[in-house]
Amino acid sequence: LFANTEVHDIAVAIGVDPHGPGDAPDLSGLRYGKVCILSDADVDGSHIQVLLLTLFFRHFPKLIERGHVYIAKPPLFRVDAPARGKKPAAKIYALDQGELDATLDKLRKEGAKENAWSISRFKGLGEMSAEQLWETTLNPETRRLLPVAWGLLTFEQTVGSFTKLMGKGEAASRRELMELHGDTVEVDV
Repeated sequence: LFANTEVHDIAVAIGVDPHGPGDAPDLSGLRYGKVCILSDADVDGSHIQVLLLTLFFRHFPKLIERGHVYIAKPPLFRVDAPARGKKPAAKIYALDQGELDATLDKLRKEGAKENAWSISRFKGLGEMSAEQLWETTLNPETRRLLPVAWGLLTFEQTVGSFTKLMGKGEAASRRELMELHGDTVEVDV
């Protein structure tokens, strides 16, 4: 596993060697209380998240078990809102279209005139300025993080799901999964 440069670099960066679920890794060298996965808020970013989550579930499961792994949720939109009554002008970030719609409804209710605001859509993290990246994704006071956990599944069930979705030689399993549940997926094109 350490022959893979990227895995080696991640292990060195976080200060923990790869391990299995039955291992008792030395976490005293862990350099960060929270290991945050940052990726764009689009389908490509989701794929990057899945690849990194697969790595952490398979080779760093104790970090997940102990609550150290998170997914950062960068916004898709920024609304530059005008002053409204006693409320000053503000930058408001929205994760998705639903949150954007709710923000615009709230602005209307607060008395902002229609189209008095401007809306920007981020294409990705690389498009953000350092200040915007800090404000939306890195600042502990304002960022949104999704903790990674086993959820309702056991470790074995979770790894089984990842193997089915990401494993070599699992094309038939993935096809079956898509045939059974393909109608429940939201497509991002």
